[in-house]
Amino acid sequence: MAELSDLELLAELGVETTAEPKRALTPLQERIIAGFEDIQRFVAEHGHLPRHGDDRDIFERLYAVRLDRLRSLPEARELLAGLDRDALLDGNGPTAVAPQELGDDALLAELGIAPDAPDDITQLRHVAPRAEKRAAEEIANREKCEDFETFKPQIERVQADLAKGAREAKAVDQTEVTLEEIHPGNFFIVAGQMALIADTSDAFVTEYERKDRRVRVIYDNGTEATMLARSFQKALYRDETARRITALSAGPLFGDVAEPDDLASGTIYVLRSKSAHPYVAEHRELIHKIGVTGQSVAHRVANARNDPTFLLADVEVVAEYQLFNINRSKMEGLIHKALAAARLDLAAGDRFGRTVQPREWFLIPFQAIDDLISKISDGSVTQVRYDPMEARFVPAGT
Repeated sequence: MAELSDLELLAELGVETTAEPKRALTPLQERIIAGFEDIQRFVAEHGHLPRHGDDRDIFERLYAVRLDRLRSLPEARELLAGLDRDALLDGNGPTAVAPQELGDDALLAELGIAPDAPDDITQLRHVAPRAEKRAAEEIANREKCEDFETFKPQIERVQADLAKGAREAKAVDQTEVTLEEIHPGNFFIVAGQMALIADTSDAFVTEYERKDRRVRVIYDNGTEATMLARSFQKALYRDETARRITALSAGPLFGDVAEPDDLASGTIYVLRSKSAHPYVAEHRELIHKIGVTGQSVAHRVANARNDPTFLLADVEVVAEYQLFNINRSKMEGLIHKALAAARLDLAAGDRFGRTVQPREWFLIPFQAIDDLISKISDGSVTQVRYDPMEARFVPAGT
């Protein structure tokens, strides 16, 4: 009798020898895995599970909600069982939400997907392939922005500024976008949508020994995403239509056009605080910091949350006005003298526990600030003062 090969012997014994085809992952499963990998990276970086709570970073809170949802879904737990090397799904840590049956669209929304149409579940829009995302930490999941109404007026204001020419949308491929510019208050256009950098985490060092941070990005279609600043920078460079939106500008002061031999002297900047202090929160649209700097405004405000002169909070850049051939300190003195009656009595503590009293915050509507800039331009700023009761400038002698 001829000797049987191993495969023939298995066949004789009724054992199926055909290799089981590798199961392809659906787009939904890809997104579940990608979202779980984000949570794993957070745990690796911070040494603990993401936690709930108003005092937590917005990104940590988003991951905590996502982990709760994954724990509550049997199909997600089954899919991730082989990837959960740290037993994140075993129920330890933050309390999980009660399990519930979700349809595909609802599950997509919970895991960071906002489908445009029912059949969009088969497409991965604005998201890099899984392998590329894992290797380079590309743009994270987009989610519905629950507090979009907070950002909508600001976005509409910038859109109006673009329409009337007060701001410009400059091609990214013509000028470098630094990580410093990917900062709260700055606007870009990417993938055809206006994007506002709304918040940022503290800087950290990646496994590649590079400094990075996570940013919260609000899109004009009502969605948001959390991602690495470098990933957002890469997305801008890869998009041939990407644009950087310039800050609001009234052009060079003391002249409509800068002459070739004019020397830049600095920038007047107007800021709003994002402080959670009750008084600031209540009057946020009227409280402005007005100063003059020789640095870029982005660099000046980069460490705002740690600087008592910025009330230890991030800020929104409302406007910038470029100066030419002007003494910066004297210009700042003129501005503060004209606005003296509107100066706010605010205080903040420094890192040594001492009380610091910033002198550049004023209770004044932005329209009046624009009027002030006009008076600086025509040279009449020395002849006026701001009257808080009338909310306008009046002759200095009255």
